[in-house]
Amino acid sequence: MSIPFASVADRHDRAALAELRARGIHANNIQSLARDQSPFARPTRSWVRHLAGGIDLTARPVDLGEGCFTNAYTLDVDLDRAHCRPVSSPAGYHLRSLVGGSTVAAVSGAFSFISDDPDYQPAEPCLDLAIRNGRTASLPTADKPAFLLHHDRPTVRALAATGTLTVAGHPHTWTGSKRRHPAWPGEFTVFGAGNCRIRYHDDPRTGFRRDVDPAANTTPRHPDALDCTITSTGAGLRIAALHPGGGTDLFTGAFVLRTHRPWPTHLTLGAPVHVTTLDTLDTADIDGALSLGPTAADAAAGRTDAWDQSLGTSPFRPHARYARTLLTVNDRRLTLLVLDGAPLTRTFQGATAQEAADLCARAGFDPATVFHLDGGQTSKIAYTNGHQADAVGSLHYLRWPRHPHQPFRWHGLDGRRLRSALEITTIEETR
Repeated sequence: MSIPFASVADRHDRAALAELRARGIHANNIQSLARDQSPFARPTRSWVRHLAGGIDLTARPVDLGEGCFTNAYTLDVDLDRAHCRPVSSPAGYHLRSLVGGSTVAAVSGAFSFISDDPDYQPAEPCLDLAIRNGRTASLPTADKPAFLLHHDRPTVRALAATGTLTVAGHPHTWTGSKRRHPAWPGEFTVFGAGNCRIRYHDDPRTGFRRDVDPAANTTPRHPDALDCTITSTGAGLRIAALHPGGGTDLFTGAFVLRTHRPWPTHLTLGAPVHVTTLDTLDTADIDGALSLGPTAADAAAGRTDAWDQSLGTSPFRPHARYARTLLTVNDRRLTLLVLDGAPLTRTFQGATAQEAADLCARAGFDPATVFHLDGGQTSKIAYTNGHQADAVGSLHYLRWPRHPHQPFRWHGLDGRRLRSALEITTIEETR
């Protein structure tokens, strides 16, 4: 006998409401949270949890004035006793699934492509640089800072979107398409998901929907241009398609390499592509990398052009409060900070870019050395709590329905499926 759909939905909602009540969050109806998230507007109690040697998680409420507040969750990592590595996957994962064994915590990673249209998604959702397991997955289109696992040591470095690569063994230079300095003659120009433009539409159930116009989501057309769509295979990067004249869909490959006449004859289908340097760094020395967002200082000052169009409505606008994830590496210590918030509340929407910079300064960090990671409803820290994986940040998260008759689902503990993250592991356990 089949179980009525409504009964399954009611059972799911009852379990979700019980889980929220156990955490001190009292909501009357899960479906109403799509429009009113005020039950989540409650200051956290202050606490400290020792997760493992050199890894501590703290929570505290922060008064922002005028009746507004945020809850700050800080993960402090001693890099002499613990390890941090960037991980990414086009298929994505939930943070809690990364926690277990020697991995005692995971934090939302780099800004990735987000759209509410499931039928038009990029082959490589990481915006700009991604290196996974020593292999380049995507190249930057703009000069940006990056979190690198370089010579097996975590570091943050500002990277120019330039470098070298080989195609079928022939050396070339490359430069990002959003750099202020144009490519030299014979140099490849890099296009990718970071060139997309997110647009917004009103939606009667969710308030808004985001998507990209496929017809406009292409490289510029030029009669002398040749676009090479690069895809990732088990054997590495290869040319998957050639597009004379441009107009190449930005989402069909890991990235696009553009050159102009005269076109080299070795640009053929299936030709292997190997990225050899990134800025001045040899890629052989980089085990993992992810592009970072702007510094807290740059975001507060509005210097965010390299990020804004691919993020849609900019989270760095003055006076706009958002949940934020921030990172800094200082004296062999890594600090990751989530400033929590639920957008559909009056007093608990997160922090402005200026408030985030001020909070960092008051904590003793130079805002020019603190970097944004993916924020908004992605801001989350998963961690081991006893023998279970728990989470803080973005507990208001709902999975949106794909069809009008489907209900919302509370997924606050798992949150949005992420394309990248930072894993924190204990060195003692790893060894």
